[in-house]
Amino acid sequence: MVWERLRDNRLRGKIVQAEEAASWIEDGMTLGLSGFTRAGDAKVVPVALAERAKRDGRPFTVNVYTGASLGSGVDAVMAEAGIVGKRLPFQVDPVMRQKINEGELLFVDQHLSHTAELIRAGVLDPIDYAIVEAVAVTEDGMIIPSTSVGNSNVFVEHAKHVIIELNMAQPLALEGIHDIYTPGRQGERSPIPLTSVEQRIGQKGIPVDPDKVKGIVITEQWDSPSTIVEPDEETAVMAGHLIEFLRHEVKKGRMPRNLMPLQSGIGSVANAVFNGFLESEFSDLTVYSEVLQDAVFDLIDAGKVSFASGCSITLTAEKMKQVVANFPAYRDKLVLRPQEISNHPEVIRRLGLISINTALEFDIYGNVNSTNVLGTRMMNGIGGSGDFARNARLGIFVTKSVAKGGKISSIVPFVSHVDHTEHDVDIVVTEQGLADLRGLAPRERARLIIENCAHPLYRDQLRDYFREALTRGGHTPHVLEKAFSWHTRLAQEGTMLEKKTVSSR
Repeated sequence: MVWERLRDNRLRGKIVQAEEAASWIEDGMTLGLSGFTRAGDAKVVPVALAERAKRDGRPFTVNVYTGASLGSGVDAVMAEAGIVGKRLPFQVDPVMRQKINEGELLFVDQHLSHTAELIRAGVLDPIDYAIVEAVAVTEDGMIIPSTSVGNSNVFVEHAKHVIIELNMAQPLALEGIHDIYTPGRQGERSPIPLTSVEQRIGQKGIPVDPDKVKGIVITEQWDSPSTIVEPDEETAVMAGHLIEFLRHEVKKGRMPRNLMPLQSGIGSVANAVFNGFLESEFSDLTVYSEVLQDAVFDLIDAGKVSFASGCSITLTAEKMKQVVANFPAYRDKLVLRPQEISNHPEVIRRLGLISINTALEFDIYGNVNSTNVLGTRMMNGIGGSGDFARNARLGIFVTKSVAKGGKISSIVPFVSHVDHTEHDVDIVVTEQGLADLRGLAPRERARLIIENCAHPLYRDQLRDYFREALTRGGHTPHVLEKAFSWHTRLAQEGTMLEKKTVSSR
């Protein structure tokens, strides 16, 4: 069974236990771990490293680079053991999040298309060990990734040493769905020759110098299931607003009947809005995204999506069982690419994507905060939303208009942290409605967002703020001493609602 997957005879003598592989890693080293949104992640060597650190009781830290978030509790285990000095470019773990916000470890929040470029340019610390999950190693020494590619190809290329986690639980049927293309150095590379979603431009696996492979660890562990929640009434309404808008675009002749390639960010809201296409008349859709979530496979099953390109496959437990059991039916409809290709500005602009991502909050002029609660406390990271929003044909952000039972308005006078400026945001959607911001000046944007997207609880407060701001003048009118008053009120009183509004209810 092992030799069916480990087909390079030069590597057969390098099988070791996770504990031995972890013993090679020294204090201060930098690790490149496979994994993108809880899929295809290195699962056992990082845990063995954390256990070793706890057992030895000596100060020990490493820098951890990944594709995106890790599953299998790896981020939590490493954070609890105190072995992470610096982490990039994205994470979602509550334990790690707390450590980041308490200043116990450093977090570099990066656009997901940038990490590979920074490694290639020698800007980031050199990678000592790449630890990557695989379903197989071919006869000619190619690593076949599992359910994600992420930054694995760049880690393997630039690391001093490579550790392969050969996962026997991951279906061998995954071999053949990857398209590994690595651009050359900036200033020397050719255009990325990708002109359609289904096109393949690279190799089926990641080439590796056998002399760089320090060890191979045999594992048998599924990916962690996705934690997305089912669509609800409000997300269904949001999907309806977006579908109606796209119908209008088709009617106006601005898009073909099968639209442009679709991208959806991670998370329950974006996934649920994507789900809205199931009940629509749109068909022969294509997907060019990072994460292929449940909704994408539901759309494939329904005959709505003809092809999907992504960087990882991240599914709920039930959907994962169904997809694995029927994987031959999906093989000719899927491709997994490195994240610098799935998120590359050149390709996104060329293909003309419709990009749908989730906001924490947005303001009356269309600036979006997708990372920091109250402007300071990191949630997860910007991820790929910036890669897509700035370069897509349509940069769309979705969020429910209120949170915490109405104590928080997701539409505020001024966002507490700016991830996506008004220049990169085309459409904003809540369950209240949709605002098409294209071609609008700031004052036009403000009126449309307040009337179309704000919750009735907060609409009058926003109108009052904007009216007062207009008396101050300016291209983008603000009352600077009140711009963040909603956030300070939340911090001090537990709600963004003004007292007069609360007392009138």
